[in-house]
Amino acid sequence: MVKKDRDFSLDALLDLDGQVLFVDPEGKYWVKFVVKRVDASSERPHGLNYSLNLHDEAGERLVGFDNAHSVRGRSGPSGKKEKPHDHKHRIRTIKPYEYQDAAALLGDFWVEVDAVLKEKGVIQ
Repeated sequence: MVKKDRDFSLDALLDLDGQVLFVDPEGKYWVKFVVKRVDASSERPHGLNYSLNLHDEAGERLVGFDNAHSVRGRSGPSGKKEKPHDHKHRIRTIKPYEYQDAAALLGDFWVEVDAVLKEKGVIQ
């Protein structure tokens, strides 16, 4: 019998650990997943250490969702307090990301990947 509260999207996310997938026909753009369970903490209350990234042929990160370091909520005096570690990179910007669950993380990541690939004319 399957437990009602089992999060199958978390299983899917954890299964992606170590995977590298090419996302264009020429093999110039690729995504890499690093996902590990960790003890829950104030920095990682969901008990995950993750990094989901899209790279170009030169290896430059174009999109990234991770929780490797904290980020400021905004610039200026009101942004001095560090926020939780979850954040997203898009080209050269970093913004806080509100982790909800594994399904939302995967969905949000692929939406950003598609948007960047469309902006670069890789996909339509």
